[in-house]
Amino acid sequence: MSVESSQTPAKSRVFAAAACLAVALAASGCAQIGETNVQGIVVTEKMLAQVKPGTTSDQVVAALGTPSTTSTINGEAFYYVSQTSSRPVAFLAPHVVDRTVLVVYFDKGKVTRVANYGLQDGIAFDYISRTTPTAGAEQNFITQLIRGLGAGIPGFSR
Repeated sequence: MSVESSQTPAKSRVFAAAACLAVALAASGCAQIGETNVQGIVVTEKMLAQVKPGTTSDQVVAALGTPSTTSTINGEAFYYVSQTSSRPVAFLAPHVVDRTVLVVYFDKGKVTRVANYGLQDGIAFDYISRTTPTAGAEQNFITQLIRGLGAGIPGFSR
């Protein structure tokens, strides 16, 4: 006795091809889910080796490129900033993985020292909220209203 399949050979091949395609798409989707972005000027060791004490500012620009920013007082420092951010899934907000600030200090147009600051050297500051933390307790609207009304009542003390 032979057991006959309800599918024809053509249907079996189409089904097998569709299954292989589905497995291939699933595997390629898992290969790289997140993304990593590098922004700014990435200074390599080879580039940094060209900057030594006594080097002129023009030589620094030739070796490292145009700085991200300079100091506001007499241009006595060049700042080269780079940042690496990552997000595990495309719809999530990115978070900073690494930040490097290379500072080249000058005195009378000559390099005096080079400093390399990382993410651990800085303080996280929220530029978006535009709020500055202050000392003291935060009070809600009702508490402020009651204290304000109480200040106008004679004989009422806080």
